[in-house]
Amino acid sequence: MRRFRWIAVLAVAAVMTAATAGAAAGQSGGGSSKETLTASDVGITPTEIHIGVIADTGSSLAPGLFQGNVDGVQAWAKYMNEKEGGLAGRKIVVDTYDSALDANKARNAVIEACSKDFAIVGTAALFLNNVDDLVSCKDIKGAATGLPDIPFTTTEVVHQCSPVSYPINPSVLDCATKDQKPQTYRGPLGATNYYLKKFGKNALHGLFVYPSDLKSAKNSQVPAFTGQQQAGIKQDATFDISARAQQSAYTPLAQSIKDNSSTYARHGGNAAGMISLMKEAKLQGVNTVKVWDCSLQCYDKTVLAAPETEGLYVWTSFLPFDETKSNKMLANFIKYMGGVDKADGFSTQAWASGLFLRDVINGMAKSGGNNITRAGVLAAAAKNHSFNGDGMMGERDMGGHVPSPCYVLTQVQGGKFVRVFPKKAGTFECDTKGTYNLKLDLS
Repeated sequence: MRRFRWIAVLAVAAVMTAATAGAAAGQSGGGSSKETLTASDVGITPTEIHIGVIADTGSSLAPGLFQGNVDGVQAWAKYMNEKEGGLAGRKIVVDTYDSALDANKARNAVIEACSKDFAIVGTAALFLNNVDDLVSCKDIKGAATGLPDIPFTTTEVVHQCSPVSYPINPSVLDCATKDQKPQTYRGPLGATNYYLKKFGKNALHGLFVYPSDLKSAKNSQVPAFTGQQQAGIKQDATFDISARAQQSAYTPLAQSIKDNSSTYARHGGNAAGMISLMKEAKLQGVNTVKVWDCSLQCYDKTVLAAPETEGLYVWTSFLPFDETKSNKMLANFIKYMGGVDKADGFSTQAWASGLFLRDVINGMAKSGGNNITRAGVLAAAAKNHSFNGDGMMGERDMGGHVPSPCYVLTQVQGGKFVRVFPKKAGTFECDTKGTYNLKLDLS
């Protein structure tokens, strides 16, 4: 049920790789060719390194919800084994766990991964609301080092602020303030400043739509929407709506746009919701909107298949998929995913999670393939402050858990995502003026 794909928005901000670790990125296994490799930690043998991916894929409520994450991690492992010699001289073996939109299954998956995997990447478990087993996971020596976790999405504050987690999309919540009232939130405004410059500071006012199925999902959008409004996009109306809502549920939203002659509409939910909103608006004769706005969840082929989405702006923190000639890693991603039709925003970020682990491990492996430990990875990850996935992602501070200001703006034109800004292929807009920093109490 693709209507649940709104979850991607929780991370708003978008994706990146190590510039500082870039030199290490091109190395193949790492370590001395004469070195006799050993089992240096849990999940590592002399010949293999086991990496887990926990994702909601098997729930009857949303079959295959985060299958893209699993596919992305598996594609990354295949690429690494074939092109970069694995990790630290060992073949990558991927273990998959279905958390199935269930808190108990998510926790059990963490417990199992702790016992057999060196690290987990591309994590996409919406109900991972207890990280005790993640943080207290024991290493090969029996020390409670923690299980290195490089997740795609983190819905709950405990996961966002886990000391062993380095989300590929760092939380907009400043975790140092999580127990304060109010808390501090900082993150990207996306293409807001572009819209204001193009259409005028006082020209945009309109509708803001929140996802309503999880409190944490709505809370993830409150800072971003507030930041946009403070930047100059006036709110005419706001609605909470379920990811499962049918098109008919969007009738009052379309009517609100008509009543207010709104010039702006943003949906913080899934691609299906954005499609329904635009379909209903067209049905109701809406003709005042200058900017239909959506982020990475709308970078999806279902959007292109709906003619009503013509003109929709979609901004992402990764390069458009048709720019493989401008970036070698993007070309590798598309190739190992099996083509553009099998790639999406979820698989892109899962692949990037793997690249971050690669950069961290390759840096450690310079001093030997037996130097790879969970404690070492966690310490090295905290020092990585410039990651961009070999240029296919917008640069961000992973070690500092700071969201990226970088984005690429595309627009649906003639059934394609066409780059609008910045104009040059292979580039991002990374102006820090396109960010917000505000205090809200969402505890």
